Formats: sequence, C-alpha cells, structure tokens
Amino acid sequence: MPAPDDRPLHRGLARAARWSLATVALLLAGPLLTLAFGGVATGGDWRTASHRPTGLAPDPAQHREAVVHVYASRTFGWRGAFADHTWLAAKPANADRYTRYEGIGWYAGDGRSVVSVSDHRAPDAEWYGAPPRLLRDLRGPAAEAVLAALPAAVASYPHATTYRTWPGPNSNTFVAHLGRAIPDLRLAMPSTAIGKDYVPLREIVVSSPSHTGFQVSVYGLVGVLAGWEEGVELNVLGLVAGIDFRNPALKLPGIGRVPGDGQATSAKGVRAGGARRDLGAAPFAAGTAKA
Repeated sequence: MPAPDDRPLHRGLARAARWSLATVALLLAGPLLTLAFGGVATGGDWRTASHRPTGLAPDPAQHREAVVHVYASRTFGWRGAFADHTWLAAKPANADRYTRYEGIGWYAGDGRSVVSVSDHRAPDAEWYGAPPRLLRDLRGPAAEAVLAALPAAVASYPHATTYRTWPGPNSNTFVAHLGRAIPDLRLAMPSTAIGKDYVPLREIVVSSPSHTGFQVSVYGLVGVLAGWEEGVELNVLGLVAGIDFRNPALKLPGIGRVPGDGQATSAKGVRAGGARRDLGAAPFAAGTAKA
C-alpha cells in the first residue's frame, strides 16, 4: 500500500501561515508608519508631560448653556501609535467649571474604582503632551438630556474595579459604555480607541456606542460592527479597519480615519467635520501612562 500523501496538508498549512503573516503585517503597518513619521512622541518623561488646556472647550463665563464634549488624545509614548485615550467633559447650564469623566488605569488595585469624576483638570487638556481631538459637541437641550442620564450611566459601569490596557476593559471601554448607556449622546468612538469593543462574553451582541447599529465582539479581540454613525468596522486583536459611508473615510489600524476624525481647533474657530455639534434633541437612535 502506498504511503499517504501529506503534501496537500503541508501546502494548506503553509498557505494559512502566509495569510496569517500577511494579516499581522497589514495590522502593524499603520502603527509602524505612525511611529516612523512622528505621529506620536516617543521621548520625554510622563512625570513632566504637559496637561495644558487647548482652548477647545467654551469658556464657562461666556457660554452659560449646558455643554457636553467628548475628546480623544493619543496615549503616551509608543502606545500612542496604536491607541487613543478618550474622556467626556461636561458642565450644566450656568456652571462655572467642567467635570471630566474618564477611566484612569493607575487608580486600579485594592478594589479601588478606576473611574475618575473630577473638575481638577481642564476639560480640553493635553493628555501627557498629546493634543486632544473634539469628537462630540452638544449644547443646550441636547447636552442637558445627556447630563440627566450621566450619573446613572457612570454608576452602572460594570468594570469599575478592573483595568487592562489591552484588550480591555480600559478608559475607552468606559467611554463606550457611556455611549451605550446614553442613547442621546449618539457617540461614534474613534477606531483607534482600543478597548471600545470590549464587552463581556454574555453580551457578545450589543448596540454600537452610537446606538445607531450593532456589533458582535468577543472580549474586544475579534468582532465586527455596523452602524449609521460608525460605518463598518472589523476588529482583529483590538486593531480596527473599516469604512465610514456617512462621512466618507477609511479607518486604518493605528492611523484612524483618513481623512481625520476631529481636529485640535479652538472653540472660537471652525469645528472639524468629525466633531458633530447638536443644539437640540439628539435624533434617531436604534435600539501611557495607562490609557
């Protein structure tokens, strides 16, 4: 009897290995290009990195209406080639200060909450030297609707005492949770916000953070998302590629949107196309430092 021919098996394994290597190369190309062309600052000391305000947030003394902003900044050091840190800043009508809502990784341990709710830092401050991008801008009644739901949304965050930079839960998991918990926020998270897709296995199918679509995700490691605000996204190991049809753009791992999703522009100037501004009720809703 002739020996079995195992060449087809070897060819199949070799083909699978080539595809796997090609996939990894494509996923890492964006972060490597971001590092190579100076898209992030890899030097410096986090202890002396800047947290200067950037002028994106309206001055409370001049803008007495309620305001809700969502920001994203590249994380500190080489991690910034892969990911953003996101946070929400808000003030009620006639308030003199903003409150920042964010997840802070170094708060973790000994059962402490990683959720920070504080007015000590400027709402639009640089994140360890990285300028913020304004992702969401709500004013007046639209902001008041979000503010009314914000305390309950913060309190319901299920990972308050757990933090993992990758694949989550992390700071982006927290902000994505706020989006899912508050449909009026209608928040489309940046594709570079690693951790935004982290959900417990029992919730493998959930609404997208914008509440305009749905996603399937396995612990934020692999998944797919489709939504009116987000477009279509494919997540592999936390790195996201996709396409936005509503505001035409590609989404590339490590790079983000091409063209971009928000600009570091002053609140006195023209806002970027990626930062949606709502003055009335939100429309249709379907139903590092460590960063």
